[in-house]
Amino acid sequence: MKGDGLFVRDLVQKFPLIEDMKKGKEVFWLNPGLDNVLPREVSKADIEDASERLARFAPYIVRAFPETSPGGGSIESPLKNIPEMKAFLNGEAGGGLSGRLLLKCDSELPISGSIKARGGIYEVLCFAEKVALESGLLNRSDDYAVLAEDRFRELFSRYAVSVGSTGNLGLSIGIMGARLGFRLTVHMSADARQWKKDLLRQKGAKVAEYRGDFQMAVAEGRRQAEGDPLCHFVDDENSRDLFLGYAAAAERLKRQLDGMGITVDSGHPLFVYLPCGVGGGPGGVTFGLKHVFGENVHCFFAEPVQSPCMLLGIMTGLHDGICVQDVGLSGRTSADGLAVGRPSKLVGRLVGNLLDGLFTVSDSRMEALVRDLYTREGIFVEPSAAAGFPGFAAVQRNGGYAERLTPSAMDHSVHIVWATGGSMVPEGERKKYLAG
Repeated sequence: MKGDGLFVRDLVQKFPLIEDMKKGKEVFWLNPGLDNVLPREVSKADIEDASERLARFAPYIVRAFPETSPGGGSIESPLKNIPEMKAFLNGEAGGGLSGRLLLKCDSELPISGSIKARGGIYEVLCFAEKVALESGLLNRSDDYAVLAEDRFRELFSRYAVSVGSTGNLGLSIGIMGARLGFRLTVHMSADARQWKKDLLRQKGAKVAEYRGDFQMAVAEGRRQAEGDPLCHFVDDENSRDLFLGYAAAAERLKRQLDGMGITVDSGHPLFVYLPCGVGGGPGGVTFGLKHVFGENVHCFFAEPVQSPCMLLGIMTGLHDGICVQDVGLSGRTSADGLAVGRPSKLVGRLVGNLLDGLFTVSDSRMEALVRDLYTREGIFVEPSAAAGFPGFAAVQRNGGYAERLTPSAMDHSVHIVWATGGSMVPEGERKKYLAG
């Protein structure tokens, strides 16, 4: 264990903010390594390929999930104005907050009701396409609605898909994978909500439970998958396909902004606040946004005070070489989707120089924000999905931040809080969250 002694003392000397993090305080960190240089490992063509694959699968998705038919099989969420929530946050901050505040409602995404529907479902579709094409039963020119036929379910039933998850990724992969016909195993940590485990079993997935944290569930899932040549393991810590599924959201968001008459340029900057667990979802979205908007979009990750794994990894440059337990934090949080002690092996290295900053939020604050949003806008999200709201005030209250913008740009800014999950939460659980 690195947790005490010289290692931590040396880190605190180099990065004094860790002292406050160790105490469980909320912190705000601006990234001195921001340069907006896009990495070569993943290209715009890769994102376009992901978008094209999702389009090929749209006829199947409509057939398998009729609730997606109004959107033509597109797995997309609304972008909503939340003026009452802006007024509330402005009042809390003592006034003076500029810009327009919007909510990206991935809490309402079709099929599994969370941002994980983007990456998780996409990776399952990638695997299904590969298996179907290699079998000779499918050609890329076919109408992919045929994948709902029994002959494909029989084909897919010969294969297994497994994943380690704290909840929402498992739901997305479990629901789509089971519908296609794959044998599903979701390895879940103790942090996962019981209702998510119950729902997965209802959908036909096997749920393996572990007393340890997210990393233990992932490691065990990976180990078991390695022994089965017909098993595809979705590696939330290191998956390129997951990353690309999230990245495809950016061009869709641009179309929504265009439809609302919203311009994004140096005089009208876009700020996006993304809750972060292991990092795949927010990292992929950030990567896509930077391809679409360049330096005119400013991305921030939000993490719980007890599990700021991405902040530790990027700030120190150690990435997955450090975990929150190394500095004495527990990694435990009521925001189950963010209960991750060690960041992705892939994401920090790909987007660390694209992030404007990161900040941490207490559990009590996330839980209160769930109630605040519902009271003022009638929108329900789960606690992890509310983590981004403090960023709206934090970036405007930080004394040095305005230096990164053109004069008066903040007055014309647009701020998006990315609500990552909530619509699948059972009514009884919702009442508990809203009761406080």
